Amino acid sequence: MSGIQTSWPPGTECVAKYNFQGTTEQDLPFSKGDVLTIIGVTKDPNWYKARNPVGREGAIPANYVQKREGVKSGGKLSLMPWFHGKITREQAERLLYPPETGLFLVRESTNYPGDYTLCVSCEGKVEHYRIIYHNGKLSIDEEEYFQNLMQLVEHYTKDADGLCTRLINPKVMEGTVAAKDEFSRSGWALNRKELQLRKIIGKGEFGDVMEGDYRGTKVAVKCIKHDATAQAFLAEASVMTQLRHNNLVQLLGVIVEEKGILYIVTEYMAKGSLVDYLRSRGRTVLGGDCLLKFSLDVCEAMEYLEANNFVHRDLAARNVLVSDENIAKVSDFGLTKEASSTQDTAKLPVKWTAPEALREKKFSTKSDVWSYGILLWEIYSFGRVPYPRIPLKDVVPRVEKGYKMDPPDGCPPMVYDIMKQCWNLDPVARPSFRLLRERLQQIRAKDIYL
Repeated sequence: MSGIQTSWPPGTECVAKYNFQGTTEQDLPFSKGDVLTIIGVTKDPNWYKARNPVGREGAIPANYVQKREGVKSGGKLSLMPWFHGKITREQAERLLYPPETGLFLVRESTNYPGDYTLCVSCEGKVEHYRIIYHNGKLSIDEEEYFQNLMQLVEHYTKDADGLCTRLINPKVMEGTVAAKDEFSRSGWALNRKELQLRKIIGKGEFGDVMEGDYRGTKVAVKCIKHDATAQAFLAEASVMTQLRHNNLVQLLGVIVEEKGILYIVTEYMAKGSLVDYLRSRGRTVLGGDCLLKFSLDVCEAMEYLEANNFVHRDLAARNVLVSDENIAKVSDFGLTKEASSTQDTAKLPVKWTAPEALREKKFSTKSDVWSYGILLWEIYSFGRVPYPRIPLKDVVPRVEKGYKMDPPDGCPPMVYDIMKQCWNLDPVARPSFRLLRERLQQIRAKDIYL
């Protein structure tokens, strides 16, 4: 292993592949699955100096750990790499050639729209099994029923159960990568057996957010059960593996369960969303210094995204969480994309989205700056809904004519000036997050909170 690991700089995260007891007092013992941070090299290139999550430091053997990498195949990651969509019976047979017993794929049924077909190579020929969609469940023999294709495939990989053979080897669709394999390869796969789910702390259209425990650490867990939704959330998880900043909610890892459930495990944020925090405490509890600190926390996270060419697209106080130590952290990377891509605007939050993003689907760091101006207004109004007393249908026409919200009661004029600069109709004229952060720091240095 010598010579390979020496390129890992201090700050690199790695995951333990094996247990290590340590043989001297200088060693740092660890268990398989522990996340360690490299803090330096040793005289021996086969050993690193590292720190564990509770701050203990020591030497670790390089060949016992795997570097954690960002997952970069976002669009190509698949929970169902064996699903080939709309292909014909003949195309399926060509894909399963040369014959290999147990090689399989699933396609959409050509004869029965809405149903699927399981195609399995068995003793030199391909068998086609119709998967019937009945009362929201799937079945081949109308004896066993499954919630989704992943559950069905999982069942028949364990037992042939009436098929010509059990499913042994998936024929992966060209251009896709099995999500489970990719998260394992890059060091982000967690062990389901070590995750305990405690209680529901939030509900969304995609599934529940639960408080959990992973190896003694309190965590938040998004549990996503539906095929298509889980597939969409893979992109969020893969984006989160590439981002690390104290003001971004940190991904701890991902569990892809065979039964078709995706768990996204993140750090636990004890005080909930910023908008609820502001509303429940109000101006009697939160002083100007606290509001300015939240503003800066979010700005620093967004400056980091800006520097790394990521666009958040859904920045709002509801998508910022507050930790036990009162640190605000940006979350919800469901819409985050590498800069300069477009998306469907039907589901966008109108009051927070820049005019050019609504009109032309043009998303950029500058459209995030517009949203940040709205978020500042939310902070200084203690969580009020933006554009009060204006009907939703009138917001966009008025904004496009140059309308800007009045300052919230008690908002410092210098902060309101920043909001107005964020709401410039010309995206090019809006300040960068770096400039916004510098201005907020100047306000803080002058001690001008009120």
